[in-house]
Amino acid sequence: MSRSVWAWVKVLGGLAILGALVWRLGTGAFLDGLAVIDGSTLLAALGIGLLTTVLSAWRWCLVARGLGIRLPLRGAVADYYRALFLNAALPGGILGDVHRAVRNGRDTGDVARGVRAVVLERSAGTAVFVVVGLSVLLVVPSPIVPRNQLVEAAAAVVLAAALTAALVLRARRGRGRSPVTRALGAAAADIRRGLLARHVWPGILLSSAVVMAGHLATFLVAARA
Repeated sequence: MSRSVWAWVKVLGGLAILGALVWRLGTGAFLDGLAVIDGSTLLAALGIGLLTTVLSAWRWCLVARGLGIRLPLRGAVADYYRALFLNAALPGGILGDVHRAVRNGRDTGDVARGVRAVVLERSAGTAVFVVVGLSVLLVVPSPIVPRNQLVEAAAAVVLAAALTAALVLRARRGRGRSPVTRALGAAAADIRRGLLARHVWPGILLSSAVVMAGHLATFLVAARA
Protein backbone atom coordinates (compact mmCIF):
# COMPACT_ATOMS: atom_id res chain seq x y z
CA MET A 1 0.00 0.00 0.00
CA SER A 2 2.82 2.43 0.90
CA ARG A 3 4.53 1.82 -2.45
CA SER A 4 1.29 2.51 -4.30
CA VAL A 5 0.76 5.74 -2.37
CA TRP A 6 4.34 6.85 -2.99
CA ALA A 7 3.97 6.15 -6.73
CA TRP A 8 0.89 8.37 -6.88
CA VAL A 9 2.66 11.08 -4.86
CA LYS A 10 5.51 11.15 -7.40
CA VAL A 11 3.13 11.36 -10.37
CA LEU A 12 1.01 14.08 -8.78
CA GLY A 13 4.13 15.94 -7.71
CA GLY A 14 5.41 16.00 -11.28
CA LEU A 15 2.06 17.23 -12.58
CA ALA A 16 2.02 19.92 -9.89
CA ILE A 17 5.46 21.16 -10.99
CA LEU A 18 4.32 21.33 -14.63
CA GLY A 19 1.15 23.12 -13.59
CA ALA A 20 3.14 25.68 -11.58
CA LEU A 21 5.43 26.34 -14.55
CA VAL A 22 2.49 26.86 -16.90
CA TRP A 23 0.80 29.15 -14.36
CA ARG A 24 3.90 31.28 -13.82
CA LEU A 25 5.41 31.31 -17.32
CA GLY A 26 2.51 30.57 -19.66
CA THR A 27 2.54 28.22 -22.64
CA GLY A 28 3.92 30.60 -25.27
CA ALA A 29 7.56 29.50 -25.22
CA PHE A 30 6.62 25.82 -25.10
CA LEU A 31 4.20 26.12 -28.03
CA ASP A 32 6.70 28.20 -30.02
CA GLY A 33 9.28 25.48 -29.52
CA LEU A 34 6.89 22.76 -30.65
CA ALA A 35 5.95 24.80 -33.71
CA VAL A 36 9.46 24.54 -35.21
CA ILE A 37 9.70 20.76 -34.74
CA ASP A 38 8.37 18.69 -37.62
CA GLY A 39 7.95 14.95 -37.89
CA SER A 40 11.25 14.30 -39.65
CA THR A 41 13.20 16.25 -37.01
CA LEU A 42 11.50 14.36 -34.20
CA LEU A 43 12.09 10.95 -35.82
CA ALA A 44 15.74 11.79 -36.51
CA ALA A 45 16.30 12.84 -32.90
CA LEU A 46 14.55 9.77 -31.52
CA GLY A 47 16.47 7.46 -33.87
CA ILE A 48 19.83 8.97 -32.99
CA GLY A 49 18.94 8.89 -29.31
CA LEU A 50 18.00 5.22 -29.52
CA LEU A 51 21.28 4.36 -31.26
CA THR A 52 23.46 6.25 -28.79
CA THR A 53 21.60 4.88 -25.78
CA VAL A 54 21.83 1.27 -26.95
CA LEU A 55 25.54 1.63 -27.71
CA SER A 56 26.17 3.31 -24.34
CA ALA A 57 24.34 0.46 -22.61
CA TRP A 58 26.38 -2.06 -24.64
CA ARG A 59 29.59 -0.31 -23.49
CA TRP A 60 28.36 -0.64 -19.91
CA CYS A 61 27.69 -4.35 -20.47
CA LEU A 62 31.22 -4.86 -21.81
CA VAL A 63 32.81 -3.18 -18.80
CA ALA A 64 30.51 -4.98 -16.36
CA ARG A 65 31.25 -8.39 -17.86
CA GLY A 66 34.97 -7.62 -17.73
CA LEU A 67 34.55 -7.09 -13.98
CA GLY A 68 32.56 -10.30 -13.62
CA ILE A 69 29.08 -8.74 -13.44
CA ARG A 70 26.18 -10.29 -15.32
CA LEU A 71 24.31 -7.48 -17.10
CA PRO A 72 21.85 -8.31 -19.92
CA LEU A 73 21.70 -5.71 -22.69
CA ARG A 74 17.92 -5.31 -22.49
CA GLY A 75 17.99 -4.40 -18.82
CA ALA A 76 21.02 -2.16 -19.36
CA VAL A 77 19.18 -0.16 -22.05
CA ALA A 78 16.19 0.39 -19.75
CA ASP A 79 18.46 1.43 -16.87
CA TYR A 80 20.42 3.77 -19.16
CA TYR A 81 17.25 5.52 -20.35
CA ARG A 82 16.18 5.96 -16.73
CA ALA A 83 19.63 7.34 -15.85
CA LEU A 84 19.55 9.83 -18.73
CA PHE A 85 16.18 11.11 -17.59
CA LEU A 86 17.31 11.46 -13.97
CA ASN A 87 20.54 13.18 -15.04
CA ALA A 88 18.51 15.74 -16.97
CA ALA A 89 15.77 16.22 -14.37
CA LEU A 90 17.74 16.25 -11.10
CA PRO A 91 20.48 18.65 -9.94
CA GLY A 92 24.10 17.65 -10.46
CA GLY A 93 23.76 15.76 -13.73
CA ILE A 94 25.10 12.47 -12.34
CA LEU A 95 22.38 11.23 -9.99
CA GLY A 96 20.98 8.99 -12.72
CA ASP A 97 24.34 7.26 -13.06
CA VAL A 98 24.54 6.88 -9.29
CA HIS A 99 21.08 5.30 -9.31
CA ARG A 100 21.91 2.76 -12.03
CA ALA A 101 25.22 1.91 -10.36
CA VAL A 102 23.63 1.23 -6.97
CA ARG A 103 20.63 -0.54 -8.52
CA ASN A 104 22.81 -2.88 -10.56
CA GLY A 105 25.08 -3.49 -7.58
CA ARG A 106 22.14 -4.47 -5.40
CA ASP A 107 20.75 -6.74 -8.10
CA THR A 108 24.09 -8.55 -8.39
CA GLY A 109 24.88 -8.52 -4.67
CA ASP A 110 27.99 -6.31 -4.95
CA VAL A 111 27.27 -2.57 -4.82
CA ALA A 112 30.95 -1.58 -4.82
CA ARG A 113 31.64 -3.50 -8.00
CA GLY A 114 28.51 -2.10 -9.64
CA VAL A 115 29.64 1.44 -8.84
CA ARG A 116 33.12 0.74 -10.23
CA ALA A 117 31.63 -0.58 -13.46
CA VAL A 118 29.63 2.60 -14.02
CA VAL A 119 32.61 4.82 -13.15
CA LEU A 120 34.83 2.96 -15.61
CA GLU A 121 32.16 3.02 -18.33
CA ARG A 122 31.62 6.77 -18.04
CA SER A 123 35.35 7.45 -17.75
CA ALA A 124 36.05 5.48 -20.92
CA GLY A 125 33.47 7.45 -22.90
CA THR A 126 34.79 10.75 -21.56
CA ALA A 127 38.40 9.81 -22.35
CA VAL A 128 37.56 9.00 -25.97
CA PHE A 129 35.62 12.27 -26.28
CA VAL A 130 38.51 14.34 -24.86
CA VAL A 131 41.15 12.70 -27.06
CA VAL A 132 39.12 13.00 -30.25
CA GLY A 133 37.96 16.52 -29.43
CA LEU A 134 41.46 17.80 -28.70
CA SER A 135 42.80 16.09 -31.82
CA VAL A 136 40.19 17.77 -34.00
CA LEU A 137 40.77 21.17 -32.42
CA LEU A 138 44.53 20.86 -32.89
CA VAL A 139 44.10 20.04 -36.59
CA VAL A 140 41.23 22.43 -37.40
CA PRO A 141 41.78 26.04 -36.23
CA SER A 142 39.21 27.17 -33.66
CA PRO A 143 37.70 30.68 -33.89
CA ILE A 144 37.11 30.67 -30.12
CA VAL A 145 40.01 28.94 -28.36
CA PRO A 146 43.60 30.13 -29.11
CA ARG A 147 45.96 27.46 -30.38
CA ASN A 148 48.39 27.88 -27.50
CA GLN A 149 45.59 27.04 -25.02
CA LEU A 150 44.76 23.92 -27.01
CA VAL A 151 48.40 22.84 -26.94
CA GLU A 152 48.50 23.40 -23.18
CA ALA A 153 45.31 21.38 -22.73
CA ALA A 154 46.68 18.53 -24.86
CA ALA A 155 49.92 18.56 -22.85
CA ALA A 156 47.92 18.45 -19.61
CA VAL A 157 45.96 15.43 -20.84
CA VAL A 158 49.16 13.61 -21.85
CA LEU A 159 50.77 14.45 -18.50
CA ALA A 160 47.70 13.23 -16.59
CA ALA A 161 47.68 9.99 -18.56
CA ALA A 162 51.40 9.45 -17.93
CA LEU A 163 50.98 10.17 -14.21
CA THR A 164 48.07 7.75 -13.98
CA ALA A 165 50.06 5.05 -15.75
CA ALA A 166 52.99 5.63 -13.40
CA LEU A 167 50.77 5.36 -10.33
CA VAL A 168 49.15 2.19 -11.62
CA LEU A 169 52.54 0.64 -12.38
CA ARG A 170 53.83 1.57 -8.93
CA ALA A 171 50.74 0.11 -7.32
CA ARG A 172 51.26 -3.19 -9.12
CA ARG A 173 54.87 -3.38 -7.93
CA GLY A 174 54.14 -2.30 -4.36
CA ARG A 175 51.05 -4.38 -3.74
CA GLY A 176 50.06 -4.81 -0.10
CA ARG A 177 52.23 -2.08 1.45
CA SER A 178 49.62 0.54 2.34
CA PRO A 179 45.86 1.16 1.98
CA VAL A 180 46.50 3.72 -0.79
CA THR A 181 48.74 1.31 -2.66
CA ARG A 182 46.20 -1.48 -2.32
CA ALA A 183 43.43 0.85 -3.56
CA LEU A 184 45.53 1.84 -6.57
CA GLY A 185 46.29 -1.81 -7.21
CA ALA A 186 42.59 -2.69 -7.13
CA ALA A 187 41.84 0.19 -9.52
CA ALA A 188 44.60 -1.00 -11.85
CA ALA A 189 43.14 -4.51 -11.83
CA ASP A 190 39.67 -3.15 -12.64
CA ILE A 191 41.04 -1.06 -15.52
CA ARG A 192 42.95 -4.03 -16.87
CA ARG A 193 39.92 -6.34 -16.74
CA GLY A 194 37.14 -3.84 -17.44
CA LEU A 195 38.74 -1.63 -20.11
CA LEU A 196 41.95 -3.10 -21.51
CA ALA A 197 41.02 -6.76 -21.97
CA ARG A 198 41.16 -8.02 -25.56
CA HIS A 199 37.46 -8.75 -25.74
CA VAL A 200 36.51 -5.37 -24.20
CA TRP A 201 38.53 -2.42 -25.51
CA PRO A 202 37.61 -2.66 -29.24
CA GLY A 203 33.90 -2.50 -28.39
CA ILE A 204 34.47 0.37 -25.98
CA LEU A 205 36.33 2.41 -28.62
CA LEU A 206 33.75 1.66 -31.31
CA SER A 207 30.72 2.41 -29.14
CA SER A 208 32.26 5.59 -27.69
CA ALA A 209 33.15 6.92 -31.15
CA VAL A 210 29.65 6.24 -32.52
CA VAL A 211 28.01 7.74 -29.42
CA MET A 212 30.09 10.90 -29.81
CA ALA A 213 29.14 11.13 -33.48
CA GLY A 214 25.50 10.66 -32.49
CA HIS A 215 25.66 13.52 -29.99
CA LEU A 216 27.15 15.79 -32.66
CA ALA A 217 24.46 14.72 -35.13
CA THR A 218 21.75 15.50 -32.55
CA PHE A 219 23.22 18.97 -32.07
CA LEU A 220 23.14 19.53 -35.85
CA VAL A 221 19.51 18.37 -36.05
CA ALA A 222 18.58 20.76 -33.24
CA ALA A 223 20.47 23.64 -34.86
CA ARG A 224 18.75 22.99 -38.18
CA ALA A 225 15.34 22.96 -36.49
